[in-house]
Amino acid sequence: MKAIMVMYDSLRRDLLESYGCDWTKTPNFKRLADLSVQFENCYVGSMPCMPARRELHTGRINFFHRSWGPMEPFDDSMPEILKKGGVYTHLVSDHQHYWEDGGCTYHNRYSSWEISRGQEGDLWKADLSYRYDRGTVFKNKEVMLSYPPYRRMMAQDAVNRSYMDTEEKTSQAVTFHQGLEFIEKNHGEDNWFLQIETFDPHEPFYSLKEDKALYPHTFLGDAAEEADWPPYAAVAEDENTVQHVRYEYAALLSKCDRYLGKVLDMMDQYRLWDDTMLIVNTDHGFLLGEHGWWGKTSMPIYEEISHTPLYIYDPRRKECAGIRRNAIVQTIDLAPTLLEFFGMEIPEDMEGKPLAGVMDSDEPIRKYAVFGYHGSQVDVTDGRYVYMHAAEHPEIPACEYTLMPTHMRYMFRPEELTGMELAEPFSFTKGCRVMKIESKDHMGDTTSFGSLLFDLKEDPDQEHSLEDEAVRAQMKAYIREYMEKNDAPKELFCRLGFEEERPV
Repeated sequence: MKAIMVMYDSLRRDLLESYGCDWTKTPNFKRLADLSVQFENCYVGSMPCMPARRELHTGRINFFHRSWGPMEPFDDSMPEILKKGGVYTHLVSDHQHYWEDGGCTYHNRYSSWEISRGQEGDLWKADLSYRYDRGTVFKNKEVMLSYPPYRRMMAQDAVNRSYMDTEEKTSQAVTFHQGLEFIEKNHGEDNWFLQIETFDPHEPFYSLKEDKALYPHTFLGDAAEEADWPPYAAVAEDENTVQHVRYEYAALLSKCDRYLGKVLDMMDQYRLWDDTMLIVNTDHGFLLGEHGWWGKTSMPIYEEISHTPLYIYDPRRKECAGIRRNAIVQTIDLAPTLLEFFGMEIPEDMEGKPLAGVMDSDEPIRKYAVFGYHGSQVDVTDGRYVYMHAAEHPEIPACEYTLMPTHMRYMFRPEELTGMELAEPFSFTKGCRVMKIESKDHMGDTTSFGSLLFDLKEDPDQEHSLEDEAVRAQMKAYIREYMEKNDAPKELFCRLGFEEERPV
């Protein structure tokens, strides 16, 4: 048996044809939907990029204990379990966060790996003569450009783009070339797992003229002023600019679709549909002006961010082709699904469930999905309602529990570690005590928005927070229940206002 995962970053479910979008051009996602099971209620877990990838490996929610960071020494890793069990695992990726301090332990869990460079200010090409002097169409980005680290990232990205001026040189193209090369070389062999992972369509929405031509329109502003890279901030631009940014995203989305088509073509060519599982997924979505926001992290986790696309083709279930399933599933379910496919034992610390029963009969595997950022609102949905619970006692700090003290791009500073304590083991740390470090800077802290409740049936655009104390109480009970199951830190129960409800 073999398996291929094609993973995207910031792929919007509602902008794909198979999920009902009528203006983007994504025929290969539609082609995939006709061949596979399409999941209608897939939700994120831990946000954003690396917390989501930790879930992909470990099959468990991690945002209660940790923010952005590497795999921990006690973590179960799906690719490593497969590797130790005799399944060859190979990663090809242009996701630059793997090569930074905060993601440095992921890629070596695979049997082998390849990288392609150049995405989003990746520290790649050097041109010391370059001077960044571009402006911006985004009002809330003007201040950000005054900060040297942010300006350096923008400058690095501009230099990188100068080396990706043709289709075959772009990061996504190189990544898929490497993935297809693996399939070409190894399609006749057995027992392998290939993960083709591209950073696209994450911002910046860099695409070339061929893809932009799919969405002809008139932009009234200065298109040269990096209109393909919105900030994580409130929208302060006119509707014309908002629409232009959406077209920039759509152009990159259509490029993603074209390269997905190359994988499907090779599945056809080598009859891999007979014995190869295919999973196509993403980590989260992205706001393109909806709710008055650009991006993620700075605002509540609305449906455009949390409700993600997922497709799975299982060669043992060819009769499921074209079927849609409505059970609530999450990223944490992918690791156990792959382990079950290869006949491997699923570690007891994995909270996710294999999706075989969902694919066969839409059998529910959970009542609700919990998701969020470390130290921020804790969100839960039962498919009808989405509740975003803010800390009732935000003065109580959230702490990082880790043996790998790194942030996204740098290690913890000595002053962050001076007050570090050793905490007792959690249920999943394999007997290890871990560092307890007070977290002072929460990526995605949306506590200031308060607690919000939305009825997705009556208010699918999440425009009006609902005042229904009975529903709120039930959703809060779900969060508390999951925190107990997840062995969440005790101080979080106090921070969120659940201490008095916590069983002794």
